Amino acid sequence: MTTLSPAQRTLRAAKDSGTMLDRNLRHTLRSPDTMIMTIALPVLILLLFVYVFGGAMDVGPGPYIDYVVPGIILLCAGFGAGTTAASISTDVKDGIIDRFRTMDIARSAVLTGHVAESLIRNLITTSLVMVVAVALGFRPTSDPLRWAGALAVIAMFVLALSWVAAALGLLAKNPEAANGFSFAFTFIPYVSSAFVPPESMPTWLHRFAENQPVTPVIETVRGLLMGTPIGDSALLAVAWCAGIALAGYLAAGALFTRRTTD
Repeated sequence: MTTLSPAQRTLRAAKDSGTMLDRNLRHTLRSPDTMIMTIALPVLILLLFVYVFGGAMDVGPGPYIDYVVPGIILLCAGFGAGTTAASISTDVKDGIIDRFRTMDIARSAVLTGHVAESLIRNLITTSLVMVVAVALGFRPTSDPLRWAGALAVIAMFVLALSWVAAALGLLAKNPEAANGFSFAFTFIPYVSSAFVPPESMPTWLHRFAENQPVTPVIETVRGLLMGTPIGDSALLAVAWCAGIALAGYLAAGALFTRRTTD
């Protein structure tokens, strides 16, 4: 058996991950329900908050759409991560993971392909939501550098959620359970600064909203796009995303090893 050097193993893993990414993207494009979830749902949520709830929201000066768009983007990332968990669980249930075990591919490529597909899919969704939001009256004040910074923060958040979703998909017994496990991704943004200032919440809920992972990410994205104060939110956002991504990566790796050695 030929022993590969570290550089050769890395190159092989990257190539196999690209193959798995291509497979997962094809599955997404050929799945009508996934396409609807990816494209239509974020736009409908944006319309709901802007036109149904927007008139009742008091978030200070400026239109409500300028305040809510960053929160909508992160909420949609949660939905997207839930889709990743269900996809991985489906692969396990249908025996695809077992088939991959018999193939000469890097073991890490299976999960990396799913996570990379989630990142691409969610960034496309983010772009779509931005375009629709601008059409509805969203007026960001950022320059190209700040736009790039906002997209980088969003990408880090999506990557972190995707690795946690990968772990949940391997932990769940079936795709339905995987969707249930990932429900927290879509719930936590509601208890943050996504839709209303935390100061408007009861004291105990206000403290939770200010000290949970989503709030600093939203405040950083909002500050980069709208010029609002960021403070230490950027550092906290990076720290939270890095910590969650690392925990998800380690958990997914351990669960994948357990699943493929049973």
